[in-house]
Amino acid sequence: MYRSHPGGLLDVEYDMEALRRFDGQYWKNLFNSRVGKTNWPYESEKLEHATRITDCSVKSMARENTERENMCGTTEQGHAIRLSSSSSENFSSDARNNGASRNLSSDAVVNLDHGDPTIFETYWRNMGDKCTVVLPGYQSLSYFADTKNLCWFLEPKLEESIKKLHTVVGNAVVDDRCIVVGTGSSQLIQAALYALSPPDQPKPASVVCAAPYYSCYKEMAEFLRSGLYKWEGDAHTFDKDGSYIEMVTSPNNPDGLCREAVVKKDGGKRVHDLAYYWPQYTPITAPADYDIMLFTVSKCTGHAGSRIGWALVKDKEVAQKMVTFMTISTIGVSKESQHRAAKILEVISNGCEDLKSPNGNIDNFFHYGQSILTKRWDILRNTLKNSRVLSLAKYPIKYCHFTQDFSEAHPAFAWIKSKDKIDDCEKFFRGHKVLTRSGRRFGSDPKYVRVSMVSKEEDFELFIKRLSSLNNLNIISAA
Repeated sequence: MYRSHPGGLLDVEYDMEALRRFDGQYWKNLFNSRVGKTNWPYESEKLEHATRITDCSVKSMARENTERENMCGTTEQGHAIRLSSSSSENFSSDARNNGASRNLSSDAVVNLDHGDPTIFETYWRNMGDKCTVVLPGYQSLSYFADTKNLCWFLEPKLEESIKKLHTVVGNAVVDDRCIVVGTGSSQLIQAALYALSPPDQPKPASVVCAAPYYSCYKEMAEFLRSGLYKWEGDAHTFDKDGSYIEMVTSPNNPDGLCREAVVKKDGGKRVHDLAYYWPQYTPITAPADYDIMLFTVSKCTGHAGSRIGWALVKDKEVAQKMVTFMTISTIGVSKESQHRAAKILEVISNGCEDLKSPNGNIDNFFHYGQSILTKRWDILRNTLKNSRVLSLAKYPIKYCHFTQDFSEAHPAFAWIKSKDKIDDCEKFFRGHKVLTRSGRRFGSDPKYVRVSMVSKEEDFELFIKRLSSLNNLNIISAA
């Protein structure tokens, strides 16, 4: 809030309660994401206050965009408005000391092989008790959650929260769909393969996915050595007759591209894995409307440890078979995890609906996620922009109906390719104490690696420092 005093500078009163809810890095990302925007309320980074300011007398800081510089403008009387960024810097330091940050030595091994979504920990820490769930000892004793529901172990509150979130975000059609809950999307993938495989055919159904494909699809399809289905690899080269199941991952893991089905033969079924079709990763261009759509709390909210996923299924018979698989394998899904997931999804939905409230941008989880991932991708691209050895995938700019703005994707993984000088990119990074996942695991070339962009801040910073040091040694920016 700014109060004008005639003949003097404006006094600034900070809402400390609101500031404490997020660390300094969040506020930096938020301010940086607004620079140069033309939509209200921050066109040209103008400062709103009680005194009238004419457009012509406002000096935009878009020309002087650095984190350490002050934001300046002028009133009609010509008096300067100055907001120091030192408070944010101090707050960032305090947040790091009180949070889950850890100091990594300069020669530590950086593990970016897994997609462990700890990037969102700061947000959830700052939400305080909003997501706290208390379950008394007598609750959730029964196997059953709702005997009238086809998925009898699905908690009604979780079903309600799932439908509400998809409606708010606009990323999937939920009307006339059966919701099947699973122990993460991994269990749901196996349930879908079971449900879609014809039981009376002499040969197993072929399971395919366009390369580069999620590295665990092959492992899931082969692990049980099922006679119902068999892994057949890259959908681009699949030419067998008979029944098949195509996994369609969009946005794709590992390369972040939005994709459609590849195989056009008769007798096929498709499973759309939409784990990353959320606004922090990619523009929401339309509600997805497919026969089987898989989502997971792990990638949506970052709560990988809760092990909750769900499938939106058109065909009731297919949904029933998936429920049967779940019943036989685990007799349902943890109610405690479902209650926690329901509360978290509810909090996210409420934060998205309250965009017009004073704390709208603060509470909006997807705004936070998009902001921090955008910042990381900008840093990574800037680090590798002059590289003659490593390259990054580029993404088209699309209109996002959720944010109501144009943007490009900022995937959870960077799909990095080595050029002429490096034949095995994973081995190259391992030699510099950075663990990545080789392109071989994704049915692709070893010149590629997948690098997690959703690690803790300390891991990402050390990764960038490691890349920068390689630049200085002329290993990446080779002549």
